[in-house]
Amino acid sequence: MKGIKKSLTEEYLYLDFSHQMEGCIFPLHTSVTLFLLSYCDCKIFKVGLVLTKESTDISLKNVVPQDVEIQIISKQELPAIVQNCCLPAVVEKPDNFCRAGLAVVLRHIIQKSYEADPSKKEILELLGFKKTCLKACAEVSQWTRLCELTIPLAIENFLKESSDQHPTIPAEILQLERKLSEPVRVHNDDKLRRQKLKQQKAAGVGPAHAKSRVLRQETSEELDSSSKSLELQVAFSKLAVYEEPATTNREPSHIRKAKVSDLPPLEHVFAEGLYFTLADIVLLPCIHHFLAIICKKLSEKLIEFPLLAAWYQRIQEVPRVKTAASQCGIQFLHLPELLTTLKEQDANLSEVPGVEEQNDASFLRGPRPTMTKLMEKGIEVMFSPHPCPTWTLDWNSLPAAVSPKEGKMSSDRALRKQQQLNNLVYVVTSQAKPGDRIVDFCSGGGHVGIVLAHMLPSCQVTLIENKELSLIRAKKRSDELGLSNIWFIQANMEYFTGMFNIGVALHACGVATDMVIEHCIKTRAAFVTCPCCYGFIQNTSKFNFPKSEQFKKTLSYKEHMILCRFADQTAVQLPAQRRLIGKQCMCLVDLDRARAAEERGYSVQVISMEPESCSPKNNMIVGVPI
Repeated sequence: MKGIKKSLTEEYLYLDFSHQMEGCIFPLHTSVTLFLLSYCDCKIFKVGLVLTKESTDISLKNVVPQDVEIQIISKQELPAIVQNCCLPAVVEKPDNFCRAGLAVVLRHIIQKSYEADPSKKEILELLGFKKTCLKACAEVSQWTRLCELTIPLAIENFLKESSDQHPTIPAEILQLERKLSEPVRVHNDDKLRRQKLKQQKAAGVGPAHAKSRVLRQETSEELDSSSKSLELQVAFSKLAVYEEPATTNREPSHIRKAKVSDLPPLEHVFAEGLYFTLADIVLLPCIHHFLAIICKKLSEKLIEFPLLAAWYQRIQEVPRVKTAASQCGIQFLHLPELLTTLKEQDANLSEVPGVEEQNDASFLRGPRPTMTKLMEKGIEVMFSPHPCPTWTLDWNSLPAAVSPKEGKMSSDRALRKQQQLNNLVYVVTSQAKPGDRIVDFCSGGGHVGIVLAHMLPSCQVTLIENKELSLIRAKKRSDELGLSNIWFIQANMEYFTGMFNIGVALHACGVATDMVIEHCIKTRAAFVTCPCCYGFIQNTSKFNFPKSEQFKKTLSYKEHMILCRFADQTAVQLPAQRRLIGKQCMCLVDLDRARAAEERGYSVQVISMEPESCSPKNNMIVGVPI
């Protein structure tokens, strides 16, 4: 089939297509995206299914929404900017602004669907409270990682193994079942929990009975509105399925005076709590195919997932879900009724080690014992000399849109931002060669990337940022300058797969700095980073601290965290001695990062920016592959 015809007004959505199995398009990210398009009745996008391997039998009948215009294309036909990203991806004319990654793309589809028809407020409600559903990147949010990455991948692997007699139940599904057993936290939960207490007392249900009550699926056919649980009434009243629970102006005295500890917990109706959100959209195709295999080959295991089964049945009551599912080849299963008692919350759900409390005795003693321990091993605070401390851009001769003064900041802050840029731009322009690709990670409003694109017209500059509004502001400034050597990608950095020569990041928060350095090392690119938010550093699914062998032999994780916490104490309002200790801790944390990169074949320097007053976080880590 021919490639998609481009126009000035339409956006193009590109999805991977590897194969079909039992009425489902794989990878599951593609099925999830098509399901959302169907649920939103969204016809805004031209959709391209991108072949990941040769396939001679491609039938899309009954697996894609009929009203969505879909064409099959090859990877070579993708716009250049999309070829540098993981799919799904959305690109708009003139092919220099791309959104990539499942969560970013799905949130964009919801936003565009609502803009096309503002009467569909229930579409916007998918983004949840304060529109934050799946907004946090997978590296820092366990929930986003579970929904966006680990569950779809685990289910795909489970389906591949299903030809075996006894495929292994994915740990991620067990984790989701535990998640559904946790008490729900919502912004007005005190009020709702008191309403639930009132409902329980009216029904003569005691706390002990309530905690050990039998869980079963409640449907509108089985129960009248007066006997539905409070959670169901609240959740479905928002979807205009049930009547809103009746409330009185003032609760009885015994309800008002009840201790918070005596209030019954709220239980999950949907994946994130009481309300139907984007997380449910993402999980439905995945859980459907998991349950299909369970029912077919491991039916005795179904009783282990009562909450998941109840969620699966409950979600079918949401308006338009059944219609959208059938258009995407999902034929809902008829599950047997499951009876089980509510299990205690699993205390070991968290995968990421928690950060020690600040009142720990180690923190109270301060960083000096840790610094002394390093000194005894020959590791001391040491900065490399600045290559050109007095160098500055001639800001007055540059177009106004190049300057950070064009952003929304005070004149004092804009001056400090210019001073920060002087440092980074000098190092990058000293290294860059004509034809180089430079990536500005965590670009924000584009202060670094726009200056580099203007100063280095023979280089291609890519801005990567997961906050849409910041990137839109950057594009507006770029358009004013008429820059033609710049790309904008709204995505978490792991979804950028392109090759590049230099990576730069100004004040990438916490482990984001480590993610940037890792991305550069994997590509054998030079890096120029200015870290920030040392206090947010902690072990993640990808990084363990300390990072370098030299520091690992000397410090424990806890001791390294002490350095990180005190490295954040460099604010100008703090006493001079305290700021000095903070600066020394910053240096030691960054020396660990530098040593780790050196162990992987890099020459690395930790440099203090000039003037130091340009920012409390004024370190630069400069690495060049040997």
